[in-house]
Amino acid sequence: MSKNLIQASTGTPWTAWQQSAHLARATWISPDSLCPPGRRLVLLAPHPDDEVLMAGGLLTAFRGREQDLLLISATDGEGSHPGSSTWTEQRLRHQRPLESRHALQQLDLDLTQLDWRRLHLKDGAVPRDEAFLVNHLNQLLRPEDLLMTTWRGDGHCDHEALGRAAAQAALVRKVQLAEVPVWAWHWAKPDDSRLPWSRAHRIELDEAGVARKRQAIAAHHSQLEPDQDRPAVVPPALLECLLQPFELVFL
Repeated sequence: MSKNLIQASTGTPWTAWQQSAHLARATWISPDSLCPPGRRLVLLAPHPDDEVLMAGGLLTAFRGREQDLLLISATDGEGSHPGSSTWTEQRLRHQRPLESRHALQQLDLDLTQLDWRRLHLKDGAVPRDEAFLVNHLNQLLRPEDLLMTTWRGDGHCDHEALGRAAAQAALVRKVQLAEVPVWAWHWAKPDDSRLPWSRAHRIELDEAGVARKRQAIAAHHSQLEPDQDRPAVVPPALLECLLQPFELVFL
């Protein structure tokens, strides 16, 4: 599914997902059991905001253990508003990384202690750089790492390219892979057989973690505010799904 089709669809509301037997069967896990202190999380985000949308709650568990976190931002997110006179690519390329920085601060992470790398790949064209991503990850990964990125079936070309590249690198380097659906909440149905439900787990978040995630998401003004006659890039129904007291992950 293309980004434009995702944004044009009405989306699946949280009230519908509450009826999902597949989701109800997903095993609950704690952040510490998924990535205990001393184990490194390598978080690969396609665009500035995806690290928070997919794992903002989990990231709150890394306060004071920033040395266990490697954050990789694939693009600068300049392609979120095609044809906009307000949010030009040049403005977005500057603005969205700033929003991302502010968001991570809302999660109470010490950015001076965080290894945060930006790859500056072309937003909307990440599939052409898949081989580069695989090689890059192969050089970075350590045997005990947890590699987390967007699900390879998420419905956005950049999200899927990162998922495929991460899967290849995880296989070669023999590290655990965690894939997170983001846009799938929007276009999929509660009984959708395209989602790998047999690998689904719910990372349990407490109230404070959800609150910090909400604050972090709010830092992404460019994605949450309408642009003249266009709706916000990230629709409210999707945000409701992503602000539940868990984060869904495929292991």
